[in-house]
Amino acid sequence: MNQVDRFLLEMVDARGSDLHLPSGAPPKIRVHGQLETLNHPPLEAEEVGRMASQLLTDVQMHELVEESNLDFVYDISVPCEMSRFRANAFVQKNGLNLVFRGVPARIPTLEELGLPVILETLTHHHHGLVLVVGPSGCGKTSTLAALIQHVNETRASHILTIEEPIEYIFENDRSLIVQRQVGQHVDKFSTALRAALREDPDIVVVAEMRDLETISLAISAAETGHLVLGTLHTRSAIQTVQRIIDSFPTSQQAQIRTMLSESLRGVVSQQLVLRADGTGRVVAYELLLVNPSVGNLIREGKDFQLPNAMQMGRSKGMKLMDDSLMELVNKRVIT
Repeated sequence: MNQVDRFLLEMVDARGSDLHLPSGAPPKIRVHGQLETLNHPPLEAEEVGRMASQLLTDVQMHELVEESNLDFVYDISVPCEMSRFRANAFVQKNGLNLVFRGVPARIPTLEELGLPVILETLTHHHHGLVLVVGPSGCGKTSTLAALIQHVNETRASHILTIEEPIEYIFENDRSLIVQRQVGQHVDKFSTALRAALREDPDIVVVAEMRDLETISLAISAAETGHLVLGTLHTRSAIQTVQRIIDSFPTSQQAQIRTMLSESLRGVVSQQLVLRADGTGRVVAYELLLVNPSVGNLIREGKDFQLPNAMQMGRSKGMKLMDDSLMELVNKRVIT
């Protein structure tokens, strides 16, 4: 067992989510959102460098040297409830740092994540755009995985995922699932998304819509008969709509509003909040379902009226983040 595996096992035993191996400081783990220092001396830069060389291929080491940054996946060499880790290596003033985030071996259900089953209805559309949004580390990838697995278990579809890197590993059930990794199977998200339209998918999953080209292609795919699931680093349904619109040049924004009003099916915004008893974190969520009324607001640029529309749509399952948080407070789940 190598040294990284020992640190990862210590993180998993502590119910942690992330492991930091920094040059010039002791190892740290994130438990329930808070950083804790492991009982270990500060790591020397040479020590972190040796650990990296044990994990990475020659090609990856070359990329790290050239770019001073590298995303990769690491599979632990010993049996563990988190056997797969999304990782990043980067250079800072003291030397190399390694950061690992655990990926559960089993794909969770929406119920296990604390999310409503109504989210499954977002996968029932034959075309359109469904977005899962929130800050980094809020569980967007797990929510996407739960939605994909629901489709996998309930109908025969061709699902193509584009990820950087591949995290959850899917086994074909009723569906055919093809997973492509940016940087390994294709050079970038937009290239994979453009090619996907020629690969006969029913559902395309874009793990991160991070640039204008990818966003534009995702909207076009949603308009041309595909169901597109994706994530954005935004904090609310309103901010998500505005971020997409603002990504485009001013001269195109009216057209994009029209396209988005017709293709957007729903936005799930989520965050993780520390439980009152300190035993972990619980998800709070916001849900916007796009009906004709919501579509008109998006088309007409009246984003500020979306919260009112969501309150009006509570009987249909819509929910504001503040209402979700208040429910958790009233149930004494959070303070």
